[in-house]
Amino acid sequence: MPFLARLRAIVLLHDRRQRTSYLTRLVLAVLLGLATLSLAACQAVGSAPALSAPTATVAENTPTAASTSPALTVTPRATAAHPPTPTTVAAAVATTELKFDGRRAYQFVLEQVAIGPRPTGSEAGWKTGDYIIEQLETFGWKVSTQEFVFKGVRGRNIIGKGGAGAVIILGAHYDTRPAAEKDPDPVKWGEPILGANDGASGVAVLLELARVLPRDNLKRQVWLTFFDAEDRGRLDDWPFSVGAMDMARRLTLRPEAVVVVDMIGDADQQIYYENFSHPELSAEIWRVAERLDYRDYFIPETKHSIIDDHLPFAEMGIRAVDIIDFDYPYWHTLEDTADKVSPDSLERVGRTLQVWLEEKR
Repeated sequence: MPFLARLRAIVLLHDRRQRTSYLTRLVLAVLLGLATLSLAACQAVGSAPALSAPTATVAENTPTAASTSPALTVTPRATAAHPPTPTTVAAAVATTELKFDGRRAYQFVLEQVAIGPRPTGSEAGWKTGDYIIEQLETFGWKVSTQEFVFKGVRGRNIIGKGGAGAVIILGAHYDTRPAAEKDPDPVKWGEPILGANDGASGVAVLLELARVLPRDNLKRQVWLTFFDAEDRGRLDDWPFSVGAMDMARRLTLRPEAVVVVDMIGDADQQIYYENFSHPELSAEIWRVAERLDYRDYFIPETKHSIIDDHLPFAEMGIRAVDIIDFDYPYWHTLEDTADKVSPDSLERVGRTLQVWLEEKR
């Protein structure tokens, strides 16, 4: 019996015996229609070969009376990976955020400490400056230097620039104290300190920011500034912050803000408002820290008045803030070593500054 006749007989049998619902009859009717179309197509074109599993392209497609189309391109859904479009790539880049990593920052601390004590004008101090320049250039920042001489000693400020717009200076000193006059052992007072926290910690935060900040997308021009000659104050008639004073005198523009980080790696971290710092700018940064759940470490109360690298800028009327944890028992002693520095403390400060900068509009 021909196929169409058999299918019609099945439908009639189901109708007579009333063993199928209306839905079943409807489905069978659809199948009947499809079969009719299929047979009609076969009669017009001839029998077609069985279709194998889809491939990327079918190289040949023999023209028939019904079709003269060129070779067919088939993209299998299950196996083919669509190449990314420009929009997809841009979206992927936009959602890939480099996040400040305290462990990476701590590695920068270790690498500085490995150089040894780094007083201004020493071979180790100059080597540290070269190390900073190398890191900045590796991360794609445009580097410039400002050399100066004070009391016959040569110093060098280092600036890495990125972004566009109004200038924000983020600063830290990279020199270390040439005398450990606060050490509990008077015999050691004349020895230079390693400065893992007082020196290396602030530099480490800035270098990790150099890695993670989106230079091309920042709404401000950021100057990552590494001051020399901060930590010789009150020794040999030197003041503190010689490098910062030199840079402040050379400014040919007015920065929107100056933020200095110093001694922020203490494992027992407690960062208070500093008395000479701009109160509104301090509150702005501390609010970011609170949103990041760092409220136990950034305490919105004034506790200390510090002579630091922010002060030459504050004295010029520029909004300047010193982020410093001055409750550090190893300050200016030989015990200011890398084991006293916490990666978590570095990360809290660095992450706060990263978010603060990236939210600028």
